Amino acid sequence: MKNVLSILTFLLISIQGLTQPFENKASYIDKKLTAKLEKALLGFHGSAGVYVRNLKTNKVSMVNADTIFPTASMVKVPIMIGVFNKLDKGELKFDQLLTYRDSLKYDDGVVGSFRDSTKIPLPKVIHLMISESDNTGSLWLQALAGGGISINQWLEENGFVSTRVNSRTPGRKQGQAAYGWGQTTPKEMAELMAMIRQGKVISPAASDRMYRYLGMQFWDGGALSQIPSNIKASSKGGAVDQAKSEIVMVHAPHGDYVFCITTKNQQDQRWERENEGSKLIRTVSEIIWNHFEPKSKWKPVAGYEQWWF
Repeated sequence: MKNVLSILTFLLISIQGLTQPFENKASYIDKKLTAKLEKALLGFHGSAGVYVRNLKTNKVSMVNADTIFPTASMVKVPIMIGVFNKLDKGELKFDQLLTYRDSLKYDDGVVGSFRDSTKIPLPKVIHLMISESDNTGSLWLQALAGGGISINQWLEENGFVSTRVNSRTPGRKQGQAAYGWGQTTPKEMAELMAMIRQGKVISPAASDRMYRYLGMQFWDGGALSQIPSNIKASSKGGAVDQAKSEIVMVHAPHGDYVFCITTKNQQDQRWERENEGSKLIRTVSEIIWNHFEPKSKWKPVAGYEQWWF
């Protein structure tokens, strides 16, 4: 009986290890950075959360890191994973030509501006989803990935208990009402980015291709604006009236670090650069960069704001 219990315990631990790949049991808290982040979030008119992990030291900093927030357009990262999951299974072909139909139109983004019957390669739609954050293209790809059910199944199987696609997904009406298109936590979204970077999503080759997409951002006026332009960084941001968010992987001189900042229930709903949530994203990015690179003398060039959305 004791042997049977031992075997069952071993199997349970093994299963948990497989279903929770982003758990970093050896990590410990960076108290100094955490204190800086707590101070930055103090007085925010809404709710905010941050998760940071230094991939070299495995130190983490967390403020409301396990709280669920709207993904806004960060949901496009799980959608991309869903597409690559289909590609890996041979259910889609990377070089296949897609045909756009007017019935697919969601808004007047790039894809939504196509004429009916326009032909476009699948890789270009993925690029527009991640770089331009094209909504029509993203919903098109969500459907091609098998819909939210298929994407959520992958997330669940890989240990992500809070990150879900809600929109156009059966059984997710309550989640959509509360969080919109998708939901996540700062910790889960950051660790999902880390998994991609480390070649642990779908396959090393698929991860590499996805990570390259994440490194081609048109919308770089948020967290990326507080990182030197000669430093490689990959990201995906999101914004709706009451929520702003961004996930970033930075290849800093001292070593890689990943962070995610999210907001919700913002009082400030202005679609302006000085929106309180947008400012907080830039502030947090600046704090983290200076914390890990204390000898860096880099500052955004004077007048840079005029060239940023």
